[in-house]
Amino acid sequence: MTRVGRRAAVGIVSALLLQVMCVLTAAPAAADIFLKRDRFGVLHFTNVPTDKGYQVMMREPIAVPRPGGIGASAATGSSFMVDSQAFDPIIAEVAGRYQMDRALVKAVIRAESGFQPRAVSRKGARGLMQLMPETALLHGVRNIHEPSQNIEGGVQHLRMLLDRYGGNVPLALAAYNAGEQAVDQHGGIPPFPETRDYVWRVLQFRQQYRSLRPAVGRVAAIGVGRW
Repeated sequence: MTRVGRRAAVGIVSALLLQVMCVLTAAPAAADIFLKRDRFGVLHFTNVPTDKGYQVMMREPIAVPRPGGIGASAATGSSFMVDSQAFDPIIAEVAGRYQMDRALVKAVIRAESGFQPRAVSRKGARGLMQLMPETALLHGVRNIHEPSQNIEGGVQHLRMLLDRYGGNVPLALAAYNAGEQAVDQHGGIPPFPETRDYVWRVLQFRQQYRSLRPAVGRVAAIGVGRW
């Protein structure tokens, strides 16, 4: 399938999934969402699977506000403390396969979810790397809250963005946060305070994990060259 065709397909799937989520979340009870592709290639979503052909697309956690601090400011989920090293083996394995900087991957996880696998943002991003459902589908993630699958999908997406922007880490991070369209429209990091703060924090976290000195300057000055 061509890139244009794939993007169109993802757009259609995203719209369908959004409709399903609106219906399911209208009920007070939490519901897992299941996905099945039939022999004609049609995707079916449900919270009540009728046969073994359905697979879990995402598990619906009970949203509990997390205390302030590191991690996605809009995320909710389990508030228990998580060892920041708990996912290091997964990060190392996945980052190695995609030739990614482990410190960068871990920094994104810290900024996105604060290492909470069940984190859910107000916009519907989920898991450690806060994948939107359509992004999860694009990268073959079935259980969006399962740490290894979520990291796999997040690293794939970040690798794709790095390749798109010629290895420019700040631009890739801005696109991870605000979307490629916003970065392309503004010709660099969009002038959104949330996105600029996000890029700044991830770069700071990455340097901490690399045991380097703190970054100098602000995101407003970032956008040219490679990091």
